[in-house]
This record gives sequence, structure tokens and C-alpha cells, in this order.
Amino acid sequence: MKIEVWSDFVCPFCFIGKRRLEEALSMFPHRNKVELEFRSFELDPNSPTEQNKNIHEVLAAKYGVPVEEAKRMNEGVGEQARSVGLTFNFEQMVPTNTFDAHRLAHYAKTESKDASLTEVLLKAYFTDSMKLSDKSTLADLAEAVGLDREKALSVLRDDNAFADEVRDDERTAQQIGVRGVPFFVINQKYAISGAQAPETFLGALEKVWQEENSSPILQDLSGDEDGASCEDGNCVIPTDK
Repeated sequence: MKIEVWSDFVCPFCFIGKRRLEEALSMFPHRNKVELEFRSFELDPNSPTEQNKNIHEVLAAKYGVPVEEAKRMNEGVGEQARSVGLTFNFEQMVPTNTFDAHRLAHYAKTESKDASLTEVLLKAYFTDSMKLSDKSTLADLAEAVGLDREKALSVLRDDNAFADEVRDDERTAQQIGVRGVPFFVINQKYAISGAQAPETFLGALEKVWQEENSSPILQDLSGDEDGASCEDGNCVIPTDK
């Protein structure tokens, strides 16, 4: 079973949704048969790398609400994060562009480190207040998951490296109707939108597993009449009635 996850590293519900999916997988008896693949999605491709606003001000401007209301919104998100064991430090978050982080994640995929890097990037932004557009910071995070720091820096310094892979993910998201993240696709057949409850994920996993493993491979269209056939070393020839 394969689950593709479209997400962004500055999306709070992507981190929360990741934890809820992981909780569901921990209860799923066939979890060792599940492959996770993280796909790129930028919440705001035009976001500048340098912001003169904090996260509350950015949110307030985006939704056209007062800063105090934006703070209350973030407090609510923070409560959801705590419910799955995460700590979101909104006061210290550094809003920025995530395109380079996504390029780095695609490089990490070539080394089978994309899942580890995705976790580290999310934590770096939401908990550790790191700037995810800073190339040196990104290289440090790559090294932390076992990637070669100099190779990572080389990728980050080449603006074209893995850029097509990021754009391909985003085009695919557009084609299948992804409007927001997190967005989960199971076996290219079923979709789950948003940071759903673990029970929702678990129910979907069980449904897909049952369908993929219980359905007959072929549908019998032989008809009502018995045809001549041989089974278990014996051949029965039907007689005329």
C-alpha cells in the first residue's frame, strides 16, 4: 500500500496530520506493508524569503483579521498540536519561502532520506524557530539526517537543482484537485483531505487493505452451464442431457 502526502513545511496542520497518520499506522497490523511518499506543495509560492512581519501579522494580513484574532487562531492550532505531542512556538516562528526546502527534500529522496528530512524540517520551523530559506540552516538539517552537507549545499546553491521535481509535484496536485494540504492519496485511488482523526486514517487503511487483498483477482463470467475442465488431476467430460 502506498500513501502519497502533499504538504508544506510551514503548514501547521501538515505536521499535526502527519502525527495523526502515524498514530493510525501504529494501530494498523499491516503497517510494515505501507510506503509513505512525501510530495511538494507550497502554500504561498510567492512568499518572500525575508519577512518584516511575525507569524501573527502574516496570518492577519492573509485573512484580513486583526492581529489579536490571528493570535487566538494560532493558540487554537497550538492546542491541537499539543494534543498530538507537538510544541509550536508561534512567537519565534520565522515566516519565509519554502521552495529551497522542497528542493532539498527531493534531493533527500534520492538518498532515501526524505521521510527523515520532512520530520526534521517541520520540527525546525514549528518548534525550533529556524529559517527554512537559509541555505546554511538547510544544509545543517540535511547533515542531521545523514546527508552529506557539502552535497546538500551544492544542491541548494544551484537554483535549478530539483526545481522541476518540485514543480512536477505541484502540477500533479493541481491535476488531481488538491486545493489545500495536508492531502493524502492512497494507492492513487482514495483521497483524504486535512488533518483527520487517527480513526479516520485507520478506517481508510483497513478499507483499502481489505479491498486490495480480499477481492478476487478475476471475475467469473463462465455462465450457468458447466464447461469441460480438468481439476486435481481428473477430467470430467460432461455428457449430453
